[in-house]
Amino acid sequence: MFNIGDKVVYPMHGAGIIESIEEKEILGDRKKYYVMNMPVGDIKVMIPMDNVERIGLRDVIGKGSLREVFEILESVEESTNPNWNRRYRANMDKIKSGNIFKVAEVVRSLLLREKKKGLSSGERKMLESAKQILMSELLMVKGVDRNEIVDYLEKLFNHQNGETACNGEDRCGDNNEDEEEYEEEDDDEN
Repeated sequence: MFNIGDKVVYPMHGAGIIESIEEKEILGDRKKYYVMNMPVGDIKVMIPMDNVERIGLRDVIGKGSLREVFEILESVEESTNPNWNRRYRANMDKIKSGNIFKVAEVVRSLLLREKKKGLSSGERKMLESAKQILMSELLMVKGVDRNEIVDYLEKLFNHQNGETACNGEDRCGDNNEDEEEYEEEDDDEN
């Protein structure tokens, strides 16, 4: 059960904030709905409270999970399936899962493929959608500077100088001094 003000993720759509809980009658059926405001795209969504589990509505990740998302995005592992249709279906399943780590895998894989071979129009649309879903959740993480996240993602998405977005810097808002500073190994020359 979620409460007003909770930051949640709606799979395939992205992250937002529950603004209210309303009871509505739709097609003769009276139900309670979460009314969710999604800042990226500035839309409101009504989610039936009795379908939350089936839909996969979940809390936004915590700050401690950012490192794993960044490591996935910065890795150089690419989908090896040469069959466009199978690759597309596998990526769509990852996005539908609502798991941010799976969505990050899709973004990383498609960015690498775009850089090496280009993307079909279907995969280009999928990449844009996955980037929006990823960004919407990362911007909702509590205790993270929104500007640092936006800068990080812009650098990543624009492939600036072939480098990764943070290159061992202050992990884009991950100021946990207990953790080792990330250093990128430059195994792959451009």
